[in-house]
Amino acid sequence: MSYPAALHLTARRAAAPGAATVVFVHGSLDRGDSFRMVMRRLPELATIAYDRRGYQGSRGGGVVDLGGHVQDLLLVAEEARSEGVGPVVAVGHSLGGVVVVGAALAEPGAFDAVGAYEPPMPWLGFRRDRAREARAWPAVAEDPGEEAERFFSRMVSPAAWSRLNEAAQADRRADGPALVADLRSVRGESPPFDVEALGVPSVFGMGGPSTQPHHRATVQWLGAHVPGADVYEITGAQHGAHLSHPDHFAALTRRVVERAGGPARR
Repeated sequence: MSYPAALHLTARRAAAPGAATVVFVHGSLDRGDSFRMVMRRLPELATIAYDRRGYQGSRGGGVVDLGGHVQDLLLVAEEARSEGVGPVVAVGHSLGGVVVVGAALAEPGAFDAVGAYEPPMPWLGFRRDRAREARAWPAVAEDPGEEAERFFSRMVSPAAWSRLNEAAQADRRADGPALVADLRSVRGESPPFDVEALGVPSVFGMGGPSTQPHHRATVQWLGAHVPGADVYEITGAQHGAHLSHPDHFAALTRRVVERAGGPARR
């Protein structure tokens, strides 16, 4: 496999000829390896996960904006298409879902179907401070390493951050510049794309009632406004469903493959 040299990939070929290929795209302050439990549950599919540029094994490729991540995903999809005969789909978690949707809008022929689990799209207006009727999110710290600590503590817990040893904390802080670029990419005044123009078969996933309300509202809106989109709920899951509910996330992935036409290319 000759994927972009700047990206650190984990790829596994499917046992069955003509199987679909799934490209997993991780969210902010995450890494491709976080999909390993999901990938193990999909033996019938070829699977690819990679560290987005600026993160973990792909830090050497530098930090890029949303457009750079979109182009990287399109290159990975192009290489996957050249090596197989089955459908090629992409499934993204959190900001990885924004990357997936952006890539499918930029080049619709790159994918047979796409999936996005709780993609943050604050421009849709569901994350607001109701008292001030303004978009509400924490200010980005001036120091990227500090922002990485804040983000981890907010998304997981302060106690979980404290349990990390010094090396693990330093490793997360090193992903701070890429995290800051991620956050700024979805917080601009103008939407990065028109998601209602998505013409590729799509599945939008969300957690159950215990997940963040703005994530559920976003996914429900996408299901109602993106032509032909499916909504897939993982009951009991919160935002990190690929880690907490890998069986269900694998089922969501299979639903995306079904939308692409199954194990063999149509």
